[in-house]
Amino acid sequence: MSIVTKNVKSIVPLLDRVLVQRIKAQQKTSSGILIPEKSLETLNEAEVISVGKGSLNKDGKHIPNQVKPGDHVLLPSYGGSTIKVGDEEYTIFRDTEILAKIEENH
Repeated sequence: MSIVTKNVKSIVPLLDRVLVQRIKAQQKTSSGILIPEKSLETLNEAEVISVGKGSLNKDGKHIPNQVKPGDHVLLPSYGGSTIKVGDEEYTIFRDTEILAKIEENH
């Protein structure tokens, strides 16, 4: 799906949805050889761009999302809704579909 807006900041996920951008694989080997774009693997790591306000449980209590903008997360191989803003590609997942949060300090 292609979006009319040119600014990703204007996209605000609803409820428990999370907007992420997959981290791109390196395009060069350690020896400096360029890898063709078609040969690059899709990484399951992404940076969280924005998050919705969370969801409600059966009792109507607010359940906040477990990630925040700037977090690095692991994604499932398939799923999510891919959108394109300008030349960049983003994916929207539900908070519960995100597999893990990557802690940089550990």
